[in-house]
Amino acid sequence: MTDLRDRFRALHVSGTFVMPNPWDTGSARLLESLGFPALATTSSGLAAALGKLDQRVTLDELVAHVAAVTAAVGVPLNVDAERCFDDVAATVDALAAAGAAGISIEDYDPGAGRVETRDDAVARVAAAASACARHGIVLTARAENHLYGHDDLDDTVARLRAYREAGADVLYAPGLRAPEDIARVVAAAGGPVNVLATSGAPSVPELAALGVRRVSTGGALAWAAYGAARTAARELLGPGTTTFRAGSLTDAEIEAAFGRG
Repeated sequence: MTDLRDRFRALHVSGTFVMPNPWDTGSARLLESLGFPALATTSSGLAAALGKLDQRVTLDELVAHVAAVTAAVGVPLNVDAERCFDDVAATVDALAAAGAAGISIEDYDPGAGRVETRDDAVARVAAAASACARHGIVLTARAENHLYGHDDLDDTVARLRAYREAGADVLYAPGLRAPEDIARVVAAAGGPVNVLATSGAPSVPELAALGVRRVSTGGALAWAAYGAARTAARELLGPGTTTFRAGSLTDAEIEAAFGRG
């Protein structure tokens, strides 16, 4: 795993790279075949693949998913570990053993239904940073304010700076869209910044111009795929036609993604 973890860390040194989020082993292989240098799990996408809502996946289910994906692809995998469950260090150790090259920890507590206090969140980031350092894993710390209606950019910036000081390698505030807000986070964070590619956000080239190091998709690809399946199924139920097949993978693309192993 040392080579993959070193490769993942090196991606954050300069430039901008896109790290899409597969939701199962097949989608991971497809994205790898298209040339992405790294991939990341998605908590909402994995939950959907298991027939669940987001934030309902168990640690055992996540570890099994990570082990399956890392066994199937040859690029680094970052793991959306939500808030690293109850025992942060044990979660990191389990994900490291499953092959993770990176792990993200967020400051939203679904059990309490709120963003954690800054002090509590910093303590959890510090615990994750210590555990990640033992394995050479890149740690991303997430400030979740803007996903939960707390559009306080001052607090977000303060949190990200505190997380960096606690040992986080990469900073991430999902939900930011305004270029000026993203630019402020990049300037203040003190380390590489990840931005979520979402509706209304700048394009990847525009994010690169703002100094963003990494761009991820979250659950967007999973929901696009499920949306395509829904549309195809409705066509079958309605007119009974199969025009949806026009968007299918070609035989060459299927061979490139799934032909090995």
